[in-house]
Amino acid sequence: MKVNCKTRRKGFTISEVLMVVVIIGLITGAGAGLYVGTFRKMQVEKAAYDFFLTAKYARLIAVEKQSQYKMELDLTNKEFYLTTVLWDEDSGQAQQEIVKNIYCKPVQFQGDVVFESVEIMPNDLETNSISEEQQTITFSPNGTAQSSVVQIGDGKTHYSISISPATGRVKMYFGTTENVKVGTTDLDAE
Repeated sequence: MKVNCKTRRKGFTISEVLMVVVIIGLITGAGAGLYVGTFRKMQVEKAAYDFFLTAKYARLIAVEKQSQYKMELDLTNKEFYLTTVLWDEDSGQAQQEIVKNIYCKPVQFQGDVVFESVEIMPNDLETNSISEEQQTITFSPNGTAQSSVVQIGDGKTHYSISISPATGRVKMYFGTTENVKVGTTDLDAE
């Protein structure tokens, strides 16, 4: 009688199972790190895009309503909102009111997103009381605005928004404000 020494085993050893668990853990950890980085970039992009759209809306509504609109930047609370002065017929006085509608609402930054740099040039008609905590960008009924460059970011990702004084045109750039010029206007550029 012959004894067969070659027996086929079925299943996995404990070391093989542990190796698979370690590989899955490494892949999951790398994926989670990429997700967190992408999520933070998306928070910065959303904040910058909201600022960009609010500034465009401010110029449009100022011309349409023939009234001055102001973008108020609250640097301490990491938020911005659009205001205007409306006449209250009941009291017979003008009141400043925050604009809230389907196109525009107050925005507060999420996560680590902050105003990294704010550069607003005062216009000749009004003295802009610039403080460390609160800044204002004024949009006039004739389509002009205060020359401004605002950088929004989280320390790693940065977006810069510039507002042209002569046309009130708003542009958004990826990156810091170093290459964005304040106070210059090229009326022939598209």
